[in-house]
Amino acid sequence: MLRLKKLGIDTCHETVAFLARRCPLYRAQEFVALARIEIMGGGRRIVATLNIVDDESIMASDELGLSLLAHRQLGLADGTEVEIAQAAAPVSLEHVRAKIDGAVLPPEAYRAIAQDLVAHRYSKMEIAAFLIASARFTTAPEVLSLTRAMASVGSRLSWNGGMIVDKHCIGGVPGNRTSMIVVPIVAAHGLKIPKTSSRAITSPAGTADTMEVLARVDVGTDEMHEIVAEENGCLVWGGHANLSPADDVLISVERPLSIDTPEQMVASILSKKLAAGSTHLVLDLPVGPTSKLRSRESFVRLRKLFEYISDEVGLETIIVGTDGSQPVGCGIGPWLEARDVLQVLEGDPAAPRDLRDRALLLAGHVLEFDPALRGGRGIARARELLESGAALAKMRRLIAAQGPSPAADELGVLRHDVVAARDGVVTVIDCLRLARIARLAGAPIDKGAGVDLFKKIGDPVAKDEPLYRIHAAFDADFRFAAKFAADGDGYAISGVS
Repeated sequence: MLRLKKLGIDTCHETVAFLARRCPLYRAQEFVALARIEIMGGGRRIVATLNIVDDESIMASDELGLSLLAHRQLGLADGTEVEIAQAAAPVSLEHVRAKIDGAVLPPEAYRAIAQDLVAHRYSKMEIAAFLIASARFTTAPEVLSLTRAMASVGSRLSWNGGMIVDKHCIGGVPGNRTSMIVVPIVAAHGLKIPKTSSRAITSPAGTADTMEVLARVDVGTDEMHEIVAEENGCLVWGGHANLSPADDVLISVERPLSIDTPEQMVASILSKKLAAGSTHLVLDLPVGPTSKLRSRESFVRLRKLFEYISDEVGLETIIVGTDGSQPVGCGIGPWLEARDVLQVLEGDPAAPRDLRDRALLLAGHVLEFDPALRGGRGIARARELLESGAALAKMRRLIAAQGPSPAADELGVLRHDVVAARDGVVTVIDCLRLARIARLAGAPIDKGAGVDLFKKIGDPVAKDEPLYRIHAAFDADFRFAAKFAADGDGYAISGVS
């Protein structure tokens, strides 16, 4: 028997075990070929990817090391005796192979795949194979099967009946932090909008990262129910809720490979909304040359797929196409985006007009789910709640209910202005490049890192006038971001005739 040892190694969404090469009980080379083992002990068992350790200072030869995720999943104390064996391939892997061959999979196949994903029985290589195969061949009915399967594995929130509204954006446009304005507007009106949001994986900020500048977002489901019962809404991180955990596993492989197909996107978003207990949803689909949707045709295709799946699962959905040609607001990064949000809520004359207008548009659509509002009255009601201060008061109540933020970050003190190379007018802003610069500057790890925009499309600019300012808190990040911006600032400027 091997003795367990928890190693302080974060392997993200992969369950990893570590075996000493000189282990006297098992020959490491016998496990290397498949690299997947089953760990058994204390009436529990998990499957893990095996890594081999040569450094005896890390762990003893008769110990089995576990990554943080593996230790949490197995749930046994250090020193517990366990045994290991070669892990059999998950039964559902046969469905993946069939998918690779072009087969149309039945609903039960997707349920089996989702269950094995959540149990961490797949290696990242096998997950990548499934993602690529399904991206090539998945039909609309299969997307429906995958959506239902992912929603059924994990927790589901219940809100004791009634209308539960939600708003979501597919992403790809920096600074598009409308949820933090929409939620207090809608909650102030009286509709229930429990907003569970994600943290950024490859972007400079997720809604949870930005809200964490203002309040605690690490909220459990019981506390979340209490807040919503009192305030009609919340803005929390969805990690505690365990909603559609199969999606989290898929995302951990999708993002590094830049796989973001319409089919996977629809299944990912709608499975989480179903698990969150939403009944009515407004979806923001930005379209622009450097956003996720780059043409009218791609927008129409995705809209139709969202509409089909939403209808089949009983989720009433309104889809709104918005401008994705440039960042929304002025800030890219948690602290800067939170500043923009507060400026809008507070009615500050310096508030970004585009962020305000987009938030009102989306909030108006959400409010029109209320039968008491006549058609077209939603945006007027949203503007009334914003301009009267009711939305700001509600946001302050949400912040108080969720508690103070554990993040003490301030705006990054390392600063570099990126200036225009010529006189002219801004004609193009590359969303992807600006997001990458903000990420290199340290966002979202450093809440105060990011990019503060001074110029948007259509603005005149003089040679050597600042286009934006990079903020960073860590010297290496500052240098990385400044160098990347020097190689290409992400702006196109037309000459003045």
